Amino acid sequence: MKLLSLLLALGLSFSALAQQPNSLTTEEEKAGWRLLFDGKTLNGWRSFGKQSAPSQGWVVEKGLLHLKPGSKAGDIITTDKFEEFELEWDWRIAPKANNGLKYFILEERKQAIGHEYQMIDDSTAPQRKHLTASFYDVLPPSTSVKPNPPGEWNTSRILVQGKTVTHWLNREKALEYTFGDVDLKKALAMSKFKDVAGFGERQKGHILLTDHNDEVWYRSIKIRDLSGKAPAK
Repeated sequence: MKLLSLLLALGLSFSALAQQPNSLTTEEEKAGWRLLFDGKTLNGWRSFGKQSAPSQGWVVEKGLLHLKPGSKAGDIITTDKFEEFELEWDWRIAPKANNGLKYFILEERKQAIGHEYQMIDDSTAPQRKHLTASFYDVLPPSTSVKPNPPGEWNTSRILVQGKTVTHWLNREKALEYTFGDVDLKKALAMSKFKDVAGFGERQKGHILLTDHNDEVWYRSIKIRDLSGKAPAK
């Protein structure tokens, strides 16, 4: 009973606990989820600004997507583009490491600029809007949300639907912002992206995994396209 109570408190079920990494349940498939990482290959991913995947640095090992430290492999992006979506993934980083997942990536900008969900050893973050689950350099996460220590797995989620974007960390809501909102405009004006055309607006773009020369592992990266669907009430 204690185990069941703990699972329910964490929002989990026995079926979720038993689910294999890099797989989808029947219910998820019916709901429109699909894997962005199959646990075996880099299919569906390529280097930013190129048409092929990197030949080194990003490797698949034992069902994990592993970025080797200092490999200079570069950022990788999904071959597909997304505008309204629900995205979930598991990740872990090395001590003192810093990486991120970006969305709304437009290659015509020539630089890998997009809204970034920060993943970092929080002990090294220089300020609150650089902490894990922040909208990097724009909005900080809730003070109640904390990542698991480096070396341990975290689960993250991004929901983009209508005018609203929400970041989640380990099943806790980290932040929410609304396109066109006054507070968001103020935060953008104080960020390093204030002069980037179209930044802070919803875009149809790629999902990107950064290479900041630090070690990171991923698994169970999955997405559900919500374009054209009415927001849940």
